[in-house]
Amino acid sequence: MASSTACTASAAAPQVAESPAAVGAAPAAAAPRRLLDQFRDALRSCHYSLRTEQAYVHWTKAFIRFHGLRHPATMAGPEVAAFLCHLAAERGLSVSSHRQALSALLFLYGKVLGQSLPWMDEIGRPVPKRRLPVVLSAAEVGTVLARLDGTHRLLGELLYGTGLRITEALQLRVKDIDFTQRAIVVRAGKGGKDRVVMLPATLEAPLRDQLRAVHAVWAEDAAAGQAGVQLPDALERKYPRAGASWAWFWVFPQARHSVDPRSGVVRRHHLVPGTFQRAFARALQAAGIAKPATPHTLRHSFATHLLQSGSDIRTVQELLGHADVATTMIYTHVLRLGGFAVQSPLDRLAPAR
Repeated sequence: MASSTACTASAAAPQVAESPAAVGAAPAAAAPRRLLDQFRDALRSCHYSLRTEQAYVHWTKAFIRFHGLRHPATMAGPEVAAFLCHLAAERGLSVSSHRQALSALLFLYGKVLGQSLPWMDEIGRPVPKRRLPVVLSAAEVGTVLARLDGTHRLLGELLYGTGLRITEALQLRVKDIDFTQRAIVVRAGKGGKDRVVMLPATLEAPLRDQLRAVHAVWAEDAAAGQAGVQLPDALERKYPRAGASWAWFWVFPQARHSVDPRSGVVRRHHLVPGTFQRAFARALQAAGIAKPATPHTLRHSFATHLLQSGSDIRTVQELLGHADVATTMIYTHVLRLGGFAVQSPLDRLAPAR
């Protein structure tokens, strides 16, 4: 799960209330904020995404529960190492989840509790293992997409046709689709980066139909005086009316209003990934494809099929938004025929079965 650029300024350490003598007749100091509230404040000040915030809070709670509800300020390296060992040895956590739990605790101690971390270098870091991605053939992709309906069909075609991550597709705004230039602008993708991908000619008419249907939803919200949609960062304060404008409306909005998890405002949100993930799983099963595919497999298939058709790997890297071409190189392994195209000696035996 993605987060934006790293924070360089440390968050404030827990505050200690001043004595009445120090403040004279001033009102009593407010009670200090709970640790998890301070933790969330620090993550938001560093512009971490909501998903990263939720994950980091989850691992912090798990760490506290593991040590019998002790306050993290009373613990240090040995307790962190014991917790991470428990995750790896007893719970069998994957390398990526293990690293995420470690990152959460390092952020907690370094940015929230303001503790120096001399023990940080002593904690073993799991080494990520390069795994070959699951890739569907073009025929398999077509079979799965044919078993999706309505908005889910369009969303699946968009993922395969552009290589977008599912969260990037769901967070598209009306203004991000440029029919004139045949382009889609991805705003604040993984790592907080923007990029431009192609708008498949096949999807131009379906996307126009989708926007016509969505415009009716936007007009209904506007007539009812609803709160508009969420805007990134401080744009909501800088441009108070932008959230209610058509340009900023979601391409894939939810059918009903919901509570914004950060502000508590009731307004229209975009579709959540789980809805499409379940629809994709049903379509995969109906297609009879025995591969552990997910919606992200459509992105892997997009990259692999582009390379198979002769596209330059640097172009594919830019379309996928990879910072390093080494990440994109994983798809060249998928392109190789079994055994590096070497014929097995068994196939040269006669007579053949």
